[in-house]
Amino acid sequence: MTSKAIRRIATEEAFSIPEIAQALRKLCESRTGANNIDMMLVKNIYGDGAGYQAKFLAPLLDIEDGRLRDMDANGVDMQLLSLTAPGVQMFDADTATELAAVANDRLAEVIARHPARFAGLASFAPHSPQRAVREMERAVNKLKLNGFMVNSHTNNEYLDDPKYWPVLEAAEALDRCIYIHPRGPSEMLSGPMRDYGMFAALWAYGVEVGTHAVRLILSGVFDRFPRLKICLGHMGEAVHFWSWRLDFMSARAQAAGAPKLALKPSEYLRRNFAITTSGQESPLALEFSIKQLGVDNVLWAIDYPYQPSAPAVAFMDGVAVTDDERHKLYHGNAERLFHIAPMRAAFDNRR
Repeated sequence: MTSKAIRRIATEEAFSIPEIAQALRKLCESRTGANNIDMMLVKNIYGDGAGYQAKFLAPLLDIEDGRLRDMDANGVDMQLLSLTAPGVQMFDADTATELAAVANDRLAEVIARHPARFAGLASFAPHSPQRAVREMERAVNKLKLNGFMVNSHTNNEYLDDPKYWPVLEAAEALDRCIYIHPRGPSEMLSGPMRDYGMFAALWAYGVEVGTHAVRLILSGVFDRFPRLKICLGHMGEAVHFWSWRLDFMSARAQAAGAPKLALKPSEYLRRNFAITTSGQESPLALEFSIKQLGVDNVLWAIDYPYQPSAPAVAFMDGVAVTDDERHKLYHGNAERLFHIAPMRAAFDNRR
């Protein structure tokens, strides 16, 4: 345990707003025959006769009162809020652009009421890249939000596609990290994921975002945008566990005609990526992640409300790291990566 007061900043904490919940409910009604995994997941929360995940809708919409009570009860000082999957990316580009702006405005209002308790990641509509850039600029320059959230693929396409490069260029220019969060896997990946409960967090989410991250690396995106920062949740979706093999096999792929890279994949992972512990409370996985990526690239998270707060706090309180490392994991890295004002002497000035 640490000898100094710890500021606990949880960095992948989901919320929603009534306008988006209603729009997703209408989407369920309008696509009654749709059978893709995203629609299965959305119906599970928002549809008529919603499934086991319906219990999460109330805490997603309760951005302040119940959430603050949970934070206080478990010693969580701040949550970095982000719009829950699938965000706005299942809507058409016009609707998505409009709803992203509404969500960002609402998020900024909540942060203004509780500046010591909340920070936020802005949403945007990737499928309208130029409007997305304008919303990104507004979110940072006017709303003072702390970064961006993208819920992996958009219409089965990933951010390595050059059509989305204006978004990457804007994030780099604004010096704000893009957090890539899972959603239902793209149609190309979804087939084998439909059985045995594999379609979401059990397995498919990691495959979906891991594939996205590897595409970004192998496409050469980080040679074009060397200061771009990407954050991956759920202990990095296990991508860095493959570092050695990625290095070895990408060298072969480049020799056979794949895009030439300036660095090894493992070097991009250390330079351009950070990861969080959301929904992953394995001391061995954390130990490996720190050794592979460096402690400066690992952040604590809960995955509220989908994961309970108390075990996540107990995990990070009890893990075998030094005091300095625990401070970095709990708050120092989040403050740096997401431009959150550092803790002051009057640490417990909560609202």
